[in-house]
Amino acid sequence: MTISSHQSTAIYRDPRIFGIFFLGFSSGLPFLLTLATLHVWLSEAGAHKTVIGFFVLITLPYTLKFLWAPFIDHLPFPFLTKIFGRRKGWLLGSQLCLIFALLLLGTTNPHTHIFMTALAGVLVALCSATQDIVFEAYRVEVLDAHEIGPGAGASMLGYRFGMWVSGAGALYLASYFSWFVTYAFMAACVSVGIITTLLSPEPQNSYNLQSSASSRGYSHLLSKIRLSLLSFLKQENWQIIVLYIFCYKIGDTILNVMTAPFLLETGFSKIEIAHVAKSFGIGAVILGGFMGSLMLTRKPLIDTLIICSLLQIFSCLMFALQAHMGHDLWMLFATIGIENFTCGMGTASFIAYLSNLCRMPFTATHYALLSSIGSLARVSFSSLAGWSADRLEWVDFYLLTACACVPCFLVLVFFSHHFEYRTSLPFMFGAKRA
Repeated sequence: MTISSHQSTAIYRDPRIFGIFFLGFSSGLPFLLTLATLHVWLSEAGAHKTVIGFFVLITLPYTLKFLWAPFIDHLPFPFLTKIFGRRKGWLLGSQLCLIFALLLLGTTNPHTHIFMTALAGVLVALCSATQDIVFEAYRVEVLDAHEIGPGAGASMLGYRFGMWVSGAGALYLASYFSWFVTYAFMAACVSVGIITTLLSPEPQNSYNLQSSASSRGYSHLLSKIRLSLLSFLKQENWQIIVLYIFCYKIGDTILNVMTAPFLLETGFSKIEIAHVAKSFGIGAVILGGFMGSLMLTRKPLIDTLIICSLLQIFSCLMFALQAHMGHDLWMLFATIGIENFTCGMGTASFIAYLSNLCRMPFTATHYALLSSIGSLARVSFSSLAGWSADRLEWVDFYLLTACACVPCFLVLVFFSHHFEYRTSLPFMFGAKRA
């Protein structure tokens, strides 16, 4: 299936694509507030790098979200589902809970009560992961087959803008105000997602799902949940899919979890980090996302994924070079630019690939399961990143991180013939979806 230039332009003017952008913003906003931004707060509070590394464990809900995703597929959110529909009801519910959790996290003091900070961080991650489950299912269900590509791009762009606000924006605020003010402002920004949810249409197919367990009994609900999980295992080459997704996240997450401590220890100020690592970085991500989307329309998906994996290794080597050169602002521009450009390209292609692996009516369950595999790698390896950084020089640490990216490249090269989608994206998205 090919798309004319006129149709392509019309897709990007579709209000649903704009809605997905703003929902992506709301989805990306909380992530750094439990990772990089929180790590800066912990560093200022005097926490050791080992403690910061293990703080990644508070993001376990992102890894385990597949456990409650089937309930989101088959159960209503109390009160809100009756008024707004299944997906919109769950979106609004998770967003309102997220606002409360962010305010609670902002009231904690990691210097004196770090355990309370960790508990509040878990609650933020739980609400954020639930919002992600619903948003990812909503994005797949509300768009037609040929619109998944633009939808993936809009989602990635919105997600990165959300991360910019909670990254650079939070550091700007924290430089002049308290951390409570910073997190309260982030909580207010979630209202962007709430307004977008209220104005967005409910996916038509969501009305066809069973809305409660009471209509046919609890055993029927359990059988539907079991069917939704087993349906993924019926896909061809699911073992290779799992292996690739797991390997894809290893190097990227090890790299990111120690970025804030590395830059602070190297001598960069919060303002410099905000200017370069966050503000300049978002421009590189946008450019990378655009380039990735362009490549996806002109090259087979497997080729794009291989190129992104090679660039990921190169970006780790740039950090090793940055560690060797020390506090060099121009070098930081080059390092952050390359790393974020690579991230933008990789994310666009990765989202497109995962979206096509989802099957209705189990969209939320499938996407949550696939993304949880990537989160498992993030938690498993990045929780050890702080321990490694405490025992290695930064140059050696980033060389080791580059080595951690090699398995992803090898999986793509040696198992490329196992990938189900090897044609260009327009044809791929035009394929019949079960």
